[in-house]
Amino acid sequence: MTDDKDVLRDVWFGRIPTCFTLYQDEITEREAEPYYLLLPRVSYLTLVTDKVKKHFQKVMRQEDISEIWFEYEGTPLKWHYPIGLLFDLLASSSALPWNITVHFKSFPEKDLLHCPSKDAIEAHFMSCVKEADALKHKSQVINEMQKKDHKQLWMGLQNDRFDQFWAINRKLMEYPAEENGFRYIPFRIYQTTTERPFIQKLFRPVAADGQLHTLGDLLKDVCPSAVAPEDGEKKNQVMIHGIEPMLETPLQWLSEHLSYPDNFLHISIIPQPTD
Repeated sequence: MTDDKDVLRDVWFGRIPTCFTLYQDEITEREAEPYYLLLPRVSYLTLVTDKVKKHFQKVMRQEDISEIWFEYEGTPLKWHYPIGLLFDLLASSSALPWNITVHFKSFPEKDLLHCPSKDAIEAHFMSCVKEADALKHKSQVINEMQKKDHKQLWMGLQNDRFDQFWAINRKLMEYPAEENGFRYIPFRIYQTTTERPFIQKLFRPVAADGQLHTLGDLLKDVCPSAVAPEDGEKKNQVMIHGIEPMLETPLQWLSEHLSYPDNFLHISIIPQPTD
């Protein structure tokens, strides 16, 4: 893996200023003040909102509280999607802070998975890491790790410890020198304009002739509607971690540096904002 540690650090420490407001129909004993928080892009909503939960529960009676869930402009927020992905997909063209509504009732069963505990988040996270390693190394790296290494990955993410996380994660980002890259690139492409949750398929980082595949090559193959024709007007933005990488960027480099902690590249295709 090339040593662009500053990029890894910038990705890890990306934050989104957020204002949490209690839904107007929730029953409270006194007025609920909004709660402001810098959300880490690489984490999960249910992992970093304990303070939000405590803040609003202080003004509520116990019998009016059931499972917490979050919503932005009418869309329930999937806790098992990384926070940065949710923001890029749903709110990247809106003004900051990101205004999220907090609910304690009427859990939207059709839209959201239940999150009974931190164990559920850990299980989801580790299953993504294992799936990514199956694509990259036929699961060899993750299977050679000990249980304590898996735990260190998770604790690094949970406690926002960059060095603790990357001490283990770097092993998942290595590949044999003679191979020029991973076996397949773990990626998911999301669009708000379709009912399909995301697009995912097998895609190699290196072409048969040895050329490195780029982000543009991936999009042309998997989601051609996202790429503007050479003489045409740009209709979409392709976002990872709140930025639009150049389409000429090698996919292998992106996978090593802009993957989320779950080892996937989460790519959002959103309509080009009109001024």
